[in-house]
Amino acid sequence: MRLDQTQRRSSAPFSSAPENAEKQPIVIIVDDDPTVREALSELILSAGFQMACFASTRELLDGDALDSHGCLILDVRMPGASGLDLQHHLAESGNTKPIIFLTGHADIPMTVQAMKAGAVDFLTKPVRDQTLIDAVNAAITVDAQRRAESAVTERNIERYRTLTPREHEVLYEVARGRVNKQIAFDLGISEVTVKLHRGNVMRKMEAASIGELIRAWESLPPQLREAAARPVL
Repeated sequence: MRLDQTQRRSSAPFSSAPENAEKQPIVIIVDDDPTVREALSELILSAGFQMACFASTRELLDGDALDSHGCLILDVRMPGASGLDLQHHLAESGNTKPIIFLTGHADIPMTVQAMKAGAVDFLTKPVRDQTLIDAVNAAITVDAQRRAESAVTERNIERYRTLTPREHEVLYEVARGRVNKQIAFDLGISEVTVKLHRGNVMRKMEAASIGELIRAWESLPPQLREAAARPVL
């Protein structure tokens, strides 16, 4: 179905997701044109996806649809907050949901701005059905990857918080590439004590190798890593 085909008009938010769909990806459609919303809804449902429709960014933000897995299909120009405004808002709030932009008036600067800000795709209406479905599949894959990475980071943060202040320092020194003798000198402790702390760090961080430990360290938020660099008083 081409998105320029006339459809039944509706302005109320609508979701096809069942109550037990928490783990299923949902394609969120935000467009002020009811004809486009209807056409997009039918296409997304026909491709086997769950979906939710909104006529404005405010309608979307007033609900909890953004908590779901999946992606966003956004119109660029809408009354009130635009799709680009919503993209900026989500980035500031830490929401990494992938975005596909649709517009009837594309220009190169706007496209560059959206893509640099992390959009998965930027498509011009009317868009071919398969082109949009391919973009949705790519966006959902990106969302799954980001959520998996986020889950790993959260686990590493939880493990990191079990370390003592001295173990934080030892981990920081290990991440810098320092060997036990150098760490002992830097921290003013014995090499035996360094080995003890290092063993505790490996165990608490559930790292089977130094490589795994470094990857866990690099996944931590910058503020945690920076705090570990401060000397223990």
